[in-house]
Amino acid sequence: MSPVTPELISPRSPRVSAARRLAKRNVRGKERLFLAEGPQAVREAGEQADTLVELFATVEAAERYADIVGRARDIGARVHLAAEQVIADISTTVTPQGLVGICRFLDTPFEEILAARPKLVAVLAHVRDPGNAGTVLRCADAAGAEAVVLTDASVDLYNPKTVRASVGSLFHLPVAVGVPVERAMAGLKDAGVRILAADGAGTDDLDDELDKGTMGGPTAWVFGNEAWGLPEETRALADAVVRVPIHGKAESLNLATAAAVCLYASARAQRASGGCRSVTVS
Repeated sequence: MSPVTPELISPRSPRVSAARRLAKRNVRGKERLFLAEGPQAVREAGEQADTLVELFATVEAAERYADIVGRARDIGARVHLAAEQVIADISTTVTPQGLVGICRFLDTPFEEILAARPKLVAVLAHVRDPGNAGTVLRCADAAGAEAVVLTDASVDLYNPKTVRASVGSLFHLPVAVGVPVERAMAGLKDAGVRILAADGAGTDDLDDELDKGTMGGPTAWVFGNEAWGLPEETRALADAVVRVPIHGKAESLNLATAAAVCLYASARAQRASGGCRSVTVS
């Protein structure tokens, strides 16, 4: 049997050039397409209807991840066997894993999120770091949150670093983008969701909130910018401003760590006896 050879061997190929341009936000917005790199992201994309439209794979990766490549073909995605240099040219990582998918945008209108009456939501207000945004999305997914909202001043959901940091969670739960923070908080309040602003200088302590039994109902956590946190006008819109207690000598927690603590605290409270598992809005 003759060895399999890649069909795409030149980074100058029109298909490769088109994929490479998706690293730019303005091109992504125009085409409504983004890159998903690595086996985990591509596998999850392939499980979503009408999401994965094209796949580039090295010969080695196509053999190693035959199930992923087979799934891509089954759903009608165009599959290209590509030289390693081609994958490296498309990829935004230092050490590509041999698979790069092109996916359709999949953000959800904010109104649909509200209509679903979510019980746990993460709101990213002015979060600019793509790695943090993707990690918070992953934490929200792991904690069982039903939606994530990125405000209009936050990082692009489809930034390759955001997609990569979400480790596939981007494909698991509804995400609304470009929502003004005031609209996000007002809409969630109207849907019967309690708004908690996470802030290191908060007047309420997370442990006290848990002890008081106030966290069993529908909750949205608002997380602010990595450097300066939440502005006063945003904190004023929340039902409470909550700090994660620091029991040791650490100066603070980073955004993703604090988000994980807050989201899991709500998840545990909601799953406890008497916790709210449904929402009724009069």
